[in-house]
Amino acid sequence: MKKLITLLCVACYLVPATSQISIDTSNYQRAEQFISSNITKKYYNSWVKPQWVKDADFFWYSTNTKKGTEYIKCQIKTGDKSPLFDQEKLAAQIAKVLDKEVKAFKLPISSIEVNKDANQVQFKSGKQWFKYQITQDQLQTFEKENKPKLSSQSPDKSKMAIVHNYNIWLKTDTDSIQITKDGNKGNGYGVSPSWYSTKNIELENDHPLELDINWSPDGKYIIAGKYDRRQARNLYLYKVLLNKGHRAEVLEYERPIAGDSIVPTVEYILIDVENANYKALDIPAKATFLAYGFNWSKDGSKAFQVSFNRGYQSVEIYELIAATAATRTVFSENAETYVDPNTSNLRLLNKQKQLLWLSERDGWQHIYRIDQSTGQVINQVTKGDYVVRDIQHIDEKAQRIFFTAGGKEPGVDPYLPLLYSVKFDGSALKKLTPEAAHHTLFFHENSPYFVDNYSTIEEPNVAILRRSKDGKIIKRLETGDISEILAMGWQKPEPFVVKGRDGKTDIYGVLFKPHNFNPNRKYPVIEGTYSGPQTIRAPKTFYRGLSNDDTPLTQLDFVLVNIDGMGSAFRSKAFHDVSYRNLGDIGGPDKMIAIKTLAEKYPWMDATRVGIFGHSAGGYDAARALLAYPDFYKVGVATAGNHDHRSAKAWWPELYMGYPAGENYDEQSNYTHAKNLQGHLLLVHGDLDQNVNPTASMRLAAELIKANKDFELILVPNKDHSQVYYDNYLTRKRWDFFVKHLHGIEPPKNYKIK
Repeated sequence: MKKLITLLCVACYLVPATSQISIDTSNYQRAEQFISSNITKKYYNSWVKPQWVKDADFFWYSTNTKKGTEYIKCQIKTGDKSPLFDQEKLAAQIAKVLDKEVKAFKLPISSIEVNKDANQVQFKSGKQWFKYQITQDQLQTFEKENKPKLSSQSPDKSKMAIVHNYNIWLKTDTDSIQITKDGNKGNGYGVSPSWYSTKNIELENDHPLELDINWSPDGKYIIAGKYDRRQARNLYLYKVLLNKGHRAEVLEYERPIAGDSIVPTVEYILIDVENANYKALDIPAKATFLAYGFNWSKDGSKAFQVSFNRGYQSVEIYELIAATAATRTVFSENAETYVDPNTSNLRLLNKQKQLLWLSERDGWQHIYRIDQSTGQVINQVTKGDYVVRDIQHIDEKAQRIFFTAGGKEPGVDPYLPLLYSVKFDGSALKKLTPEAAHHTLFFHENSPYFVDNYSTIEEPNVAILRRSKDGKIIKRLETGDISEILAMGWQKPEPFVVKGRDGKTDIYGVLFKPHNFNPNRKYPVIEGTYSGPQTIRAPKTFYRGLSNDDTPLTQLDFVLVNIDGMGSAFRSKAFHDVSYRNLGDIGGPDKMIAIKTLAEKYPWMDATRVGIFGHSAGGYDAARALLAYPDFYKVGVATAGNHDHRSAKAWWPELYMGYPAGENYDEQSNYTHAKNLQGHLLLVHGDLDQNVNPTASMRLAAELIKANKDFELILVPNKDHSQVYYDNYLTRKRWDFFVKHLHGIEPPKNYKIK
């Protein structure tokens, strides 16, 4: 009998790992509970975004509680809280006017404005505007003046700039003056097509337009763009599902792509409002995606513009003198790889007549102070092996800069931004938020206080009112309530750090486990990926850790990982530059090492069964992983992937792949590596994707067919770039694909996510 039992135990041990796991409808139902739109509803008191009221001693905010949405008034100096208004009374008043039931904690209101005495609230419900006198409990409707769509009011509300037929007019209560007269559709003033707008190719109307009108603070001047679209080239989409009829529509949108020699350009004019005339500014015309807005000085005498050049290896800061319309280059910067527009930040010091500029020129992103008159660097304000993430606030009177930075504190995850302050000359550096967490901050422009939301992926958000000068806590405002989430069996994500491909560099990531985790099982591993160099994939806040697509997949008995390999953001310049002209690397060598290292530490991770999924740049990654590292990645789901970087909007690939589009674009294209496919690949694309045109996935499909490779393709009707990612059907298909090819189990047929 003992021998028989021993043999049975050995036989059970030798059964393949897949037999340990059974996936059925109940797993899918549990996974559905963890989808972002479902689980985040159970995250209460999770966030405070203060709504500052001019000249008031309070701010207000709304927060999701177990009751519903609550509106809170908070005293700035003390943090004392009270209801902004009686929600039961307001609900009753709205119900009378709308003649329907209105729930007190599901008020149908938006566009809320509160007066400085906190006794009146203005809001919109549906299409109707209301004013509510709080103390009198009186609600009245009113009509809000409809401004012309393409218009902008002066700071004092006395004038309005209006774009009509591609020309600019100035309007007062009594008069209208046409300022420009030669504008037209191909070369118009003050407007450009919305970046993601499309139009029916058969219709004569223009694309939806966006306004480019920039008033000086004193209302004396306007800077406006003049957009030359005469040689703009289009991309096209095919809309097959119509509201009525059976003729599909062809949609077009203006889109420069990487390497285009002819692109839409913009130059600028300065309008003298008092004299009703304008001058063209002597700033070179630039591709529309290279020119950034103007920053006015506080007194309206000057404005500064950041302007990049194709390839992003150089940038100029232009100065405009409003009184004369004279311009000059104040400052320029060059880099062998790129000057990153995603991190460069220009701020004005009005009293000192200086500029603050964020730059990676010494190998780490830091703050530099520049003399406006000479363009010379006065001093490097911050210095060291850490990354300044952003300038949050400037106190010119005290000559202090408040900024977030990561990597300054030993032993703290370098991706966690903490708040510091420093004097303009670089002295008296202070840490103001000691908690080792991700801090999101909201400063009041003229107040010595700020609201700090901080969390980690393991611990929910805490919202605190703090004092600026020393970070002292005035009052804890809210603490995230996750009791219902814990009751669902939610497992805390686990942050980890391993050494990268060079054996020295720390690589950070996050691991997600199933709710019924069993260390005696063998779990396939799925990587959620996005290696776009402008950001990271691994979440650092509790909300992002909760609301991603990894947690639902874990409920199907997978272990999920997010890993930020070399080439991604928020580390040193050298770390970032690994991806330069090398996007096909996707951080893969670091990610594979990380998964193997974790599997050695955790025997329940099966590094022989690894899948990967991603969207957009992550969709490129997922396909690339199977093509570049076929012996490691076995299953991939690639959604809306930009599989050749020449299929993407021009600025992104030209920044990270260079300009002009040379042979490196071919080397990094998934098309040219289609013959390497060995694993199981699912390509997904929305047919109305105006961010990454669906031709990207179709052309990769063509190359896979040419190479006689088995794969699957889903082209989703009437879905754009974001819609296809959040589509419930596609979410389920992603689950099915991994269950079938990593577990070796046939998934529940036609499961429907509600």
